[in-house]
Amino acid sequence: MNAVEQLDILIKAAYPIIYIVSFEEARVREQLKHLAKTRSRLITTWSCTQGLIHFDEQDRIMKDEGTEDPLAMLQTIDEKLVPGPNTSKGTLWILCDLHPYLDDPFIIRKLREIADKIKTIRGKTLVILAPVLKLPTELEKQITVLDWPLPVQEDIEQMITNAIADMEQRGIKLTIDKSEREKIVKSCSGLTSEEVENVLSKSLTQTKTIDVKAIIEEKKQIIRKEGVLEYFDVIEDFDNIGGMDNLKVWLMKRGKAFSDEAKEYGLSFPKGVLLLGVQGCGKSLICKAAASLWKLPLIKLDLGKIFEGVVGGSEAKINRAIIFIEKIAPCILMIDELDKGFSGMGSSNMSDAGTTARVIGTFLSWMNDKTSPVFIVATANAIDTLPPELLRKGRFDDIFFVDLPCVKEKEEIFTIHLKKRKRDPSKFRVDVLAELAGDFSGAEIEAAIEEGMFTAFDSNEEVTTDHILDAINETVPLAQTMNDKIDALRKWASTRARPASKKDNGYSVTTITAKRALEIN
Repeated sequence: MNAVEQLDILIKAAYPIIYIVSFEEARVREQLKHLAKTRSRLITTWSCTQGLIHFDEQDRIMKDEGTEDPLAMLQTIDEKLVPGPNTSKGTLWILCDLHPYLDDPFIIRKLREIADKIKTIRGKTLVILAPVLKLPTELEKQITVLDWPLPVQEDIEQMITNAIADMEQRGIKLTIDKSEREKIVKSCSGLTSEEVENVLSKSLTQTKTIDVKAIIEEKKQIIRKEGVLEYFDVIEDFDNIGGMDNLKVWLMKRGKAFSDEAKEYGLSFPKGVLLLGVQGCGKSLICKAAASLWKLPLIKLDLGKIFEGVVGGSEAKINRAIIFIEKIAPCILMIDELDKGFSGMGSSNMSDAGTTARVIGTFLSWMNDKTSPVFIVATANAIDTLPPELLRKGRFDDIFFVDLPCVKEKEEIFTIHLKKRKRDPSKFRVDVLAELAGDFSGAEIEAAIEEGMFTAFDSNEEVTTDHILDAINETVPLAQTMNDKIDALRKWASTRARPASKKDNGYSVTTITAKRALEIN
């Protein structure tokens, strides 16, 4: 049952007060106007700037003076609720943006009285229309809440058709094939009807066509306003990431999972993947590459910002963040260092009155129950702080362990980073560098190349293998200082997670001895 059908049933069943949550006031008002006509009801609207405005059967406008004040408005409505056989024609009152006044005890009391009166009179319904839900405890039993959905695929396709027809009337003919049209529709999903119309008009005005990039820019604006979410422009490619072949194949197999073709085939949207492993081994990088491969927007959720601010605000923030994420779906949601964000869950009742537990509980429930095309990529560097319920099937499709790169993978990483810095890898002993950088992560390899280049630049020389070797010899990798934790992580992952990389192929991952290093030099 869609929202229109639900609303029609609520009105027909004489529910006294309906609270519709939507940013699309004009769209909802048009639907309410249509339903009122089918139910032979008159429409009355209210706002704090215009007061009560009545529309008769011929759409003529009449106004009740002095009703801009919300309490005066409710008093006027209350006076019109006269039971008996001579009651006026059925009425639908639409109260726009009443939510800022719902902490006033007089407003709350008057709404309760009106709700009780409406129950005795057929054909009267009060509709509160607001972009956010603000429901006092005293009104929870009198008010029914209805979340108004954003435009669905059919609505967006119609708006695209209308925009193309408008361009043709101006003498500009557009030809958009089925595949491109599908991308446009998916890019527009999560936008309000006004936002869709605006972005289509903007794109057609600027480029004389419908540009998916312009639509993505509109989604960026939505994300910036939220505060706890961050949008990434992704240009990474799997070719720029060394190793992790198993994980790359797994992601590539799901490259078309969000298409209509996959849905018709019988596939459901993939839920997500947890990347567990050593710091600096490219977990966040491969997330960006997946977004680039799938051509989906990449959104990062900062759990730290969720818990900032006033008491009670964290729960509201996570709920708003979930709404915004679903608005811009299909997308990839990245949660970096999940272990740190969930670390306070166990002691939440003692340390923060249960706020962390409630926030994380809300998020876990959403992960398990979500039907929107949001693919979650979470990264973690430790396993002991993660709650067991997070790791069970249903939250993630799979768990991958990202270990330190083997020698062959380190050769790839050295090659990639040298190319990024406009150097020819064939002029370097990449094999020697890879073997000497025993327990180095990808990030530490990159840092060693940077350090070698700084040294060469300071000496007014071209960087060579020796410069980078010196940087490697001066670096103590994280794997040595945190050897116990990494070993524990490997032990846990050996039976509970899939390896992100293929087998070692005979290359050693352990640090080579100083004697062997001298032999290489």
